[in-house]
Amino acid sequence: MSKEFREFLRKVGSGTHTSKSLTRQEAEAATVMMLQGIATPAQIGAFMIAHRIKRPTSEELAGMLDAYKLLGAKLAPIASHKQVLVLGSPYDGRSKTAPVSPVTAIVLAAAGIPILMHGGDRMPTKEGLPFIEIWQALGLNWQDLTIEQVQFNLETKNLGFVYLPKHFPLAQGLVPYREQIGKRPPFATLELMWSPYQGKQFIVSGFVHPPTETNIREAFAQHGITEFATVKGWEGSVDLPRSRTAIIGINHGDHFERLTLSARNYGFSSEDPAIADDSEMAIKIISALKAEPSEYLNSVLWNCGFYLWLYGLHDEITEAIAHAQEIISSGRAFQKLEDLRA
Repeated sequence: MSKEFREFLRKVGSGTHTSKSLTRQEAEAATVMMLQGIATPAQIGAFMIAHRIKRPTSEELAGMLDAYKLLGAKLAPIASHKQVLVLGSPYDGRSKTAPVSPVTAIVLAAAGIPILMHGGDRMPTKEGLPFIEIWQALGLNWQDLTIEQVQFNLETKNLGFVYLPKHFPLAQGLVPYREQIGKRPPFATLELMWSPYQGKQFIVSGFVHPPTETNIREAFAQHGITEFATVKGWEGSVDLPRSRTAIIGINHGDHFERLTLSARNYGFSSEDPAIADDSEMAIKIISALKAEPSEYLNSVLWNCGFYLWLYGLHDEITEAIAHAQEIISSGRAFQKLEDLRA
């Protein structure tokens, strides 16, 4: 048993009136102890549920992010001067709506934008469809790559995927606790914030609840991260919905801008495509990459247009949507998938 960790547990788990938040340094130390197994399983489970009940502060999240940056996978800066676009979505996947992030990543990579994603296997408690199963269904066995091979893909093909069990096994070691406590712990917020990339980047964080977005913004500020966006997307992901107005925050330097976008204003219907299993998702994705009309393709175009605009390739979203259509119709996006398979 760790006596030092017991003090952190006492601090966050003392009840409504007497519990206190950890400092950034304490939160980092506590997270390192959990990742490295210095804290006992009983202590880790107790901390996770107590911290969820208390709710994490932005300072605590900043400290937890410090620990992830210290112990997690690291990708070196690529030779290109371009910003890497890092997409942060919940690891517990999707259970209602069809994810378009993988297709968005492929199209943006075909446009010359370096994209980095990260995630793991099916994860409690939601157990939704994770990215890795979609990649596998597309013939991309990225669960077997070394971190050096991920670096190579990002450097040469503009698309990398960091796989938690392979590239950050310490964080993977905390996953069973999620099932045992029956709740998503505050660590789940780090999935939206953490980036393994060490160079110039622009981080996009999905969220569901407004307090989460506030905590992300404040934690980023403590880390000196000034280039990022927040997206209230499908099921907490970075995928823009069509059935409701998309709520987005964009931060450049010391300027934060709130943006609301309706897909209807850009010629799309308000229908969000439903989730399918991995093999059916692969069929949808191949169909979209071949420019075969569908509601799924419409969601792909809506998202690709937004991200091409966000990255700065176009001044207007309408122009960016047309660019996305051209990338797909010309076969460049499908060719990018073939290149990745190779």
